[in-house]
Amino acid sequence: MDVNTIASQAMAMSIQQTRDAIGIAVLKKTLEVQANNAMALIDALQQPASANNPPNLGNTIDTTA
Repeated sequence: MDVNTIASQAMAMSIQQTRDAIGIAVLKKTLEVQANNAMALIDALQQPASANNPPNLGNTIDTTA
């Protein structure tokens, strides 16, 4: 192998490693943004209203009907 071939292969590997690192950084940022959006959606949900039924209603199920 000649020196130029080795140098060009080393440069190509370096460029590929840089591209991989950039891709991983973009992926991590995307996951972070999605997690923040999901938390915002969860926080935006309203709490369910409590039932205003008397204490004797809603505690049993009629299975003989």
